[in-house]
Amino acid sequence: MVIVSDGPTAAIAVKFPDGTSRKAPKGTTAGEALALCTGKLPEGAIAALVDGKPVDLSRPLEADAEVRPVTFEMPEGKEVYRHSSAHIMAQAVKDLFPTAKLTIGPPIEEGFYYDFAYERPFTPEDLEKIEARIQEIIRANQPFRRREMKRAEAIEFFRQRGEDYKCEMIQGFTDETVSVYDQGGLIDLCRGPHVPSTGHIHAIKLLTAAGAYWRGDERNPMLQRIYGTSFPTRALLDAYLHKLEEIKKRDHRKLGRELDLIAVSDEVGPGLILWLPKGSTVRLQIENFWREQHQQHGYALVYSPHVARLDLWKTSGHTEYYRENMFAPMQVEASDYQLKPMNCPFHIMMYKSHLRSYRDLPLRYAELGTVYRYERSGVLHGLLRVRGFTQDDAHLFCRADQIEEEVSRVLDFTFFVLKTFGFADYQVCVSTRPEKAVGSEAAWAQATAALEAALKSRGMAYGIDPGQGVFYGPKIDIKIKDVLGRSWQCSTVQVDFNNPERFGLEFMGEDGQPHRPIMIHRALMGSIERFFGILIEQYAGAFPTWLAPVQAVVIAITDKHADYAQDVARRLTEAGFRVEADLRSEKIGLKIREAERAKIPYMLVAGDREKQDGTVSVRTRGGGNAGAMTVAAFLAHLQEEVEGRALTSAMPKA
Repeated sequence: MVIVSDGPTAAIAVKFPDGTSRKAPKGTTAGEALALCTGKLPEGAIAALVDGKPVDLSRPLEADAEVRPVTFEMPEGKEVYRHSSAHIMAQAVKDLFPTAKLTIGPPIEEGFYYDFAYERPFTPEDLEKIEARIQEIIRANQPFRRREMKRAEAIEFFRQRGEDYKCEMIQGFTDETVSVYDQGGLIDLCRGPHVPSTGHIHAIKLLTAAGAYWRGDERNPMLQRIYGTSFPTRALLDAYLHKLEEIKKRDHRKLGRELDLIAVSDEVGPGLILWLPKGSTVRLQIENFWREQHQQHGYALVYSPHVARLDLWKTSGHTEYYRENMFAPMQVEASDYQLKPMNCPFHIMMYKSHLRSYRDLPLRYAELGTVYRYERSGVLHGLLRVRGFTQDDAHLFCRADQIEEEVSRVLDFTFFVLKTFGFADYQVCVSTRPEKAVGSEAAWAQATAALEAALKSRGMAYGIDPGQGVFYGPKIDIKIKDVLGRSWQCSTVQVDFNNPERFGLEFMGEDGQPHRPIMIHRALMGSIERFFGILIEQYAGAFPTWLAPVQAVVIAITDKHADYAQDVARRLTEAGFRVEADLRSEKIGLKIREAERAKIPYMLVAGDREKQDGTVSVRTRGGGNAGAMTVAAFLAHLQEEVEGRALTSAMPKA
């Protein structure tokens, strides 16, 4: 315990979040400083924020500072907790597999991983042994101790221990000193901070093992990665593991195969999606809605080629700032052509196809444009990360005085579209100038201010994502949350002063002089592929009726009811609905179970009574039984549900 003194040893002032301060001797640790007011650490404190920077509780304070406790509930706390968990796992691996070499082990969202250079993949049995050793390390309550080394000393230290990857990392550092942490004999290169001791980790679980390339580059050696997660209580861990099981059930890759929605083929190539008939049917509904709404919101629908001369991409800046995401050019009649990674240069050229007046603005072009981007094979992931995809793209050309209003209109449109598909929980961020960017800082500041003004005028809370703008301008990113609370990046709005300058865009102003328009890039759903993958997981493949590839199936109980079932299916199909008839000579229970597995919203059973009365017995997906109703009554119910784009299927009234 620190003794507070007003004497000559009281060298520093410790400030607290409530505005109060206390004096303490220089060298008081962050943990001791937090205990100054009550004589003990705040409950749940695992680290501290010293002037906003996370540090170990054992870190000495050398000057006046504001000190706050860090708990697991805070983002910084989760990072400290899971980073420490990764180090404990690394210690367990080294204890059990001494020849494994350490590489990196960062915290990630909802967990952590550590990559090891080892001669074979880790098996499920290995993970059980590692987890058992982790529990022993936690029970031993070993302290995390931080110390610093000179750069050359650290390289020699890790070289002697055979940790080649650590040496390579240190050689890339520019600082003269590096920090390491020691717990239970494991000494690892790390900036920290960490929990005070291994006993602070209460509930930990190893999840899976996978291969990963060193530094994410397939040209480098393959490493063995172990993923895990940790929580302060077993109840929180159990809830998370239950969520993981639900995520597995909803995996769009699994459901895409089972429901016959999409396919991928090595013969076609990785990251290129084959849309099967049922998946194409859902996509058609999405695209029809998209086109209808864009026409109603004042957009002109356009189409552009899939390739263009490479010079177009030089003018736009893509070859300079986006080359690593572009496929190699192809030669056509001695000219270089490029598969398009974006649609914007084509829309710019459409703008340039006529002289424009200030009265023409704003001009809004929208396109479902398919683009092609080079993604490394290691990051491809079903529909969520692909090499060829269709953007719901639009570009708006406007005057400077129209920016705020146009961005506000885009935001309203975005939230309407997302809500229609069942997403009403959002996180909004403004992304600012990245390190590699075109245009002046003044133009960037003006564009960023316009985006923030549009958000403020709508009273929207938002965060700042420093350095995450695109190379030609700042942007608003909208992340949606699904039913499992996961965040997905879909919608984006970007203000661009640079491309109009690079392409020499003009309009004649009211003063009769040429002026430069402002360009707004905008996507509501992002890409159709990614959005479709998110929808599959949002609804676990059980799409709302208006989106479902098959909206109803008419099931004949026996062969003698086949003609009637077929007639009912025909009536519903002629009314514009997607209906199938199951006329197989199979048991009715089997037919219903298969319709449930196919996640068809409605099952219409046709037997003797239904045939005699001109009715159908209606069952809803999930086992609800609405009883018998006339075909006309069911048709009216279906029409109301589909036209209203209802997100759930209501029990029809007989």
